[in-house]
Amino acid sequence: MNDGRLVAIGEALIDFIPSRTGCGFDEVDSFFPAVGGAPANVCAVFSRLGGRSLFLTQLGDDPFGHKILNTLNEAGIDTSYVALTDKANTALAFVSLAPDGNRTFSFYRKPSADMLYTPDQIDGAAFEDIYALHFCSVSLGDFPMKDAHYRAIELAKQNGAIVSFDPNLRFMLWDDKDALRMAVNEFIPKTDVLKISDDELEFITGEKSVEYALPLLFSKGIRLLLFTCGSEGMKAYTKNCSASAKAPQVTAVDTTGAGDASIGSFLWKLKDMGYNDSNLDEISAEDLEKALEFAVKYCAISVQAKGAIPSYPSIEEL
Repeated sequence: MNDGRLVAIGEALIDFIPSRTGCGFDEVDSFFPAVGGAPANVCAVFSRLGGRSLFLTQLGDDPFGHKILNTLNEAGIDTSYVALTDKANTALAFVSLAPDGNRTFSFYRKPSADMLYTPDQIDGAAFEDIYALHFCSVSLGDFPMKDAHYRAIELAKQNGAIVSFDPNLRFMLWDDKDALRMAVNEFIPKTDVLKISDDELEFITGEKSVEYALPLLFSKGIRLLLFTCGSEGMKAYTKNCSASAKAPQVTAVDTTGAGDASIGSFLWKLKDMGYNDSNLDEISAEDLEKALEFAVKYCAISVQAKGAIPSYPSIEEL
């Protein structure tokens, strides 16, 4: 069994969480800063559960960048390979929360430091002793960080890692939705574990039903689909089996980082059960269900607190 660490690449930013929910930005009296960014969140989940994680990104050499570094270090994430630059600022995202906890975003990222991260800045040593590489689509636009993802995937595959992709669609960051769809589908064939939410499925695959989308996704080379359905729970599919788990009924306070909680805890559970790149295709329906049940429970706890990283429970708290 590979007892390696989770490596994630992509954006880290400051989410500004509103002081009240159920209103627009212009009605919010104040915001409080919380460290976010989906790849960073997944690292935090993995570390909170007792795993080891390492994050690859670039931050502005500014107060927000240093706040992110401090928070990631406190969460147990290895930040040895995080770069700092004075050529751009750290990304910011102001969040507006509806009464049900769902979010809209306003991004300050034109460009941000993470977007300027290049393949040459990646140190191959970061991929020694790796279990899985995780990434999202926010950093797959037409800027240097996209090419850094190509390099990271290449190094992950060379070192026998699972490659995990959560498209995590953020339409407001793309001038052209077709370009976003093309970028996502460009990286799916490089992916072992693909996480898609129910509201992303049709945009990515053209199919409204996950059952109809499966042949297309498997033909592109993915090995496991994690399909998240919000408060309804999660499903998972391989070519050989499938499983599902219902989510515990809780009152959501803030769903920021909930998808990251689901994929992060799911990957951790796969590793805990002894599955890796060499035997992922052999996972049983029973073990797939165990991983899903673990992930929905973890996610249900996280949405009951504000922010992403602060809401993630440790294995003891779980």
